[in-house]
Amino acid sequence: MVTDMILAEKIITLRKRMNWSQEELAEKLNISRQSVSKWEVGATIPDLDKILKMSELFGVSTDYLLKDEMDVTELTGGKDMPEGRVVSVEEANAYMDTAKEVRGRIATAVSLFILSPVCLILMAAMWEGSALEDRMAILGLIVLLLVVAAGVAICIFNGMKLEKYKYLEEESFSLQYGVEGIVEKRQSDFEAKYRLAVVVGTILCIIGVIPLLLISVFTESEVLLVGGVAVLLIFVAAGVHLFVRAGIVKESHDKLLQCGEYTVENKAVNRKTAFFPGVYWLLVTAGYLAWNFYNGNSWGRSWIIWPVAGVLFAAINGVIREVAKKK
Repeated sequence: MVTDMILAEKIITLRKRMNWSQEELAEKLNISRQSVSKWEVGATIPDLDKILKMSELFGVSTDYLLKDEMDVTELTGGKDMPEGRVVSVEEANAYMDTAKEVRGRIATAVSLFILSPVCLILMAAMWEGSALEDRMAILGLIVLLLVVAAGVAICIFNGMKLEKYKYLEEESFSLQYGVEGIVEKRQSDFEAKYRLAVVVGTILCIIGVIPLLLISVFTESEVLLVGGVAVLLIFVAAGVHLFVRAGIVKESHDKLLQCGEYTVENKAVNRKTAFFPGVYWLLVTAGYLAWNFYNGNSWGRSWIIWPVAGVLFAAINGVIREVAKKK
């Protein structure tokens, strides 16, 4: 009975270090919660196949689970028990596969956010000075809100699939033996695709400025100028789509390896500054709408707020992060 209780204590300790409930462990082992409960009170002991499975899930040796004399901190490879979660091979692969699955849809949502003001600025410019100007501006605003709503819905739906892996960007964790090599291999295989996406995306953003410059040189038509802005936003949306699509996959590797923006130190900074993007863009949008309603007919000319706001966002966000690091 002593052996049973020692095994029970080890199962409890390992399960809690993974931050799993009895239900979550039971699901991973394809058994009932009651079975896990019985193991943890020493009423029954797991079958050998369940011992082997738990060895993989917890990142420990079967000797550690079965032998009474082994210290509670002894792990596979002779490493000490890490603090926080231990990410298994199964969980790491599931996260990377999920990130790959949702990347296209999330990238499309971000592109929709960029394209959302196109209809508004075009309609406002085309009908400027006419009796229908206000109505067309309101119609364009309705289209903007619908496009943004569609993008938000896509982000929420697909973001929910990644929600259970949120701890990877917020908490410190350790990788089960062998996981680091698997992630590094997938990272190496994806590196060329990531570089290509960044290069093509950057080129699209640069090329998008050309029509606007040509229009500004050869004509003073405000309608054509606004049309050039719309073309610029389309090119930027296409470039950003590539950035986000490739970036989500790269981030999945960085989060698991805890490198780049997801080192332990940067995670602390991210937690402190997480509020800023949402608050900033909410204020910019509110300011944009308030200004145009107050000034009546300035919808077609106020597009400049978006590129200016984008540049300011990068600058202010950088300052806030530096302050957070010092604190």
